[in-house]
Amino acid sequence: MSIKGRPTSLAERVEIGERWKAGQTDRQIALAMQRPMATIRKWRRRNQHQGRIGLSSQMGRPATGALGQFPADVSEAISQMRQAHPGWGPLTILTELKKGVRFAGKRLPCRSRIAAYLKQGDWVRPYERPHQEWEVDAQGKMAIAGVGSASIVNILDVFSHLKIDSLPCLRTTHANTQDYQLLLRRAFVRYGLPEQISLDHDSVFYDNQTASPFPTLLHLWLIGLGIEVRFIHKPPPAEHARIERTHQTMTQQAVVGQTFANAADLQKMLTGRILFLNTDYPSRSLQGQAPLTAYPQAVQTQRPYRLEWEKEHLDMPRIYDYLAKGRWFRLTSAVGMFSLGAQRYNARLKFAKQTLEITFDPQTCELVCLPEKAIQTFRLAAQGLTKEALIGELDPLTTIPAYQLALPFSRQTWREVMLCQDLCGTTL
Repeated sequence: MSIKGRPTSLAERVEIGERWKAGQTDRQIALAMQRPMATIRKWRRRNQHQGRIGLSSQMGRPATGALGQFPADVSEAISQMRQAHPGWGPLTILTELKKGVRFAGKRLPCRSRIAAYLKQGDWVRPYERPHQEWEVDAQGKMAIAGVGSASIVNILDVFSHLKIDSLPCLRTTHANTQDYQLLLRRAFVRYGLPEQISLDHDSVFYDNQTASPFPTLLHLWLIGLGIEVRFIHKPPPAEHARIERTHQTMTQQAVVGQTFANAADLQKMLTGRILFLNTDYPSRSLQGQAPLTAYPQAVQTQRPYRLEWEKEHLDMPRIYDYLAKGRWFRLTSAVGMFSLGAQRYNARLKFAKQTLEITFDPQTCELVCLPEKAIQTFRLAAQGLTKEALIGELDPLTTIPAYQLALPFSRQTWREVMLCQDLCGTTL
């Protein structure tokens, strides 16, 4: 059913032009985008006769989804095939589509697009080895005797059920980027780098305030370390059921009925119970074996990590290449300002109250901005895309031989203390 009565966004008008240039008819575009034929025809003609300058809009939602450039019946056919044949991979599905008469002569997605669609729909095949994917999540705020309120963040290995690490974040309802970096670095030191980490849509991980999200600092940091990030598409327990159960397990094992003298005492209890659960506790899902008994190879990944190596190994070109695939839409303020990736940019008064179509140039590390009422782009230097900005609190600890902690101890100071326990060559 087409959507009537809602204004089109700049992103949708750009998409109409791209589909038309790709050879789709007005009817095909209307069907794929679920918009009235009159709307498609209007903006296709303006694109055809006036080009990019003919488009003007208010902020709206851009095209989303791995198969957003294809008619809806293509994605429906792929979904039906995968549901009927769970063992079929993207290449098999593509071959079947080409063989059938239903799509004869029509443009079909490539194998990688089909693979992305299957992943988007959570139809990927089960993971087959330890440390292929870690689930990371923060438990809701709870009252803990002796230390007050806290939110405990946990990491779990999907395949082996190994409890990777737990970190209590005291006196806060929301763990921040630095808290997650501390927890992940501790896990990397112990087990090495995983291939993939799955996350929910918390604002620390995902820019959930806009229809075209720019990667967060934590997301870019993981990409720079060579770790793929997967965002879940369904709320727990449909996805992330394992890490939700881990929250309950860690609470029962380490918190319930206990009183702690301080944060270090709580952390010691969490670490001790993780060791117990990984080496001694018989898991029903592992036929009565502990994770490290069932999968002794899970003790270490094939990708070692040390805190001292991080800055050198952070791959900025990989981050630039990732950003080069993106496109974002932002509405400027009355004075020409806009936000992207937690950074503020000045597009100048000339482009005030206009929607910008923004891409990233990996060669110059610049944002390429195209206003909706112009045909010429302008460029702005991208902010916050440096190793120092991505590494954050670890950088000063690895660049000087001695480090004096500030008093009184803040959350940042406690994180620094914990990092230094795994850091070689630095004296407190």
